[in-house]
Amino acid sequence: MVATPTYGATRDRVEHYFDRTATQTWERLTSDAPVSGIRQTVREGRDRMRAIMLSRLPADLTGKRVLDAGCGTGAMTEELARRGAEVVAIDISPALVEIAAKRLPADLAGQVTFTSGDMLSADLGSFDHVMAMDSMIYYTADDLGQALASLCPRVRSSIVFTVAPRTPFLMAFFGVGKLFPRSDRSPTMIPHAPAKLARMASKHGASGTMTEVERVSRGFYISTCLEYAR
Repeated sequence: MVATPTYGATRDRVEHYFDRTATQTWERLTSDAPVSGIRQTVREGRDRMRAIMLSRLPADLTGKRVLDAGCGTGAMTEELARRGAEVVAIDISPALVEIAAKRLPADLAGQVTFTSGDMLSADLGSFDHVMAMDSMIYYTADDLGQALASLCPRVRSSIVFTVAPRTPFLMAFFGVGKLFPRSDRSPTMIPHAPAKLARMASKHGASGTMTEVERVSRGFYISTCLEYAR
């Protein structure tokens, strides 16, 4: 488990936002329903990022146990199950988990265990792969270093996850955001440099190699896929 002073506070803020404020927004965004032009770019960016992350895993996951850490409304979960994986799908938001469970095709239900709570909980067991799409983007470098160190002993192959890149636009956005109170707004993404995250993971005892896979920039969606391999 991550024991930094900021991890628990950030996790609670993310839970409050997605479970009480943004549930309907995310349900619509991740459906086929019409959305605004800005949200359409986010939808397209997320679809592209999901495909990139899935490309890092074998096409046949039969017999493999995979953690979908931050499963949201379940798009990644469904793709992993279709490849034959035994999936543990967890999200901090019980409301989003409920949507994901309802959307999962009945023929895949036997391969997926849905739950809500902390994606880093040791009670979830061990895995062949961990997928964490846009669920680690709100945490500090120290939090992420400890998260990787916490997961590594329980992951046999790889952790594929996303972070916000340190682009001039996102750094300016992050800097301005720190000037204002956060009580009524969504959690802010924290931009990161992969090299620093690798150092922080090593500092906290993670053993492995971090690779920057690909960046997706589509309108208002900007995210970088990283892979931490044992």
